[in-house]
Amino acid sequence: MAQQVFPGRFTASVERSDVTVFLIGMRANKWWQVGRVMWTASRMPPMLQHLMTHPDAGMLGMQNWFGRTTLLLTYWESPEHLQRFAADREAPHLQPWRDFMRTLQGTGSVGVWHETYQVPTKDLEAVYVDMPAFGLAAATRHVPIGEGMKTARQRLGR
Repeated sequence: MAQQVFPGRFTASVERSDVTVFLIGMRANKWWQVGRVMWTASRMPPMLQHLMTHPDAGMLGMQNWFGRTTLLLTYWESPEHLQRFAADREAPHLQPWRDFMRTLQGTGSVGVWHETYQVPTKDLEAVYVDMPAFGLAAATRHVPIGEGMKTARQRLGR
């Protein structure tokens, strides 16, 4: 499905004091062990479906890329929302994580990784030129760049 491209320059308008950025992914270390790789990869879609249908969980938006190393970029209301989802026995994360740690961790077949950043909005800067609504702008508000926002320094508020 084609996404609408917005001609011109846009930025993200974030109406909160900070945003939590969570990067997560997996790497097929032994790509020929297709069953283990696919088992691990198949655990993410139910999590994303749950998060998209439960906005109270706190995920604001996401983008993903696939390859030998996958990357899922997500934006959250707070680290507490992210941690609450990760530990929720009713959500589709905790049991797959336990299963992975019990059966695949240490085999070297599939690697998993994540990084979490809590970023004050005064330290955020984003620009999108001739792009669909993307990244932080898709997770918050996608707005045209106007007067006083033309440079990265201005968008950072410095």
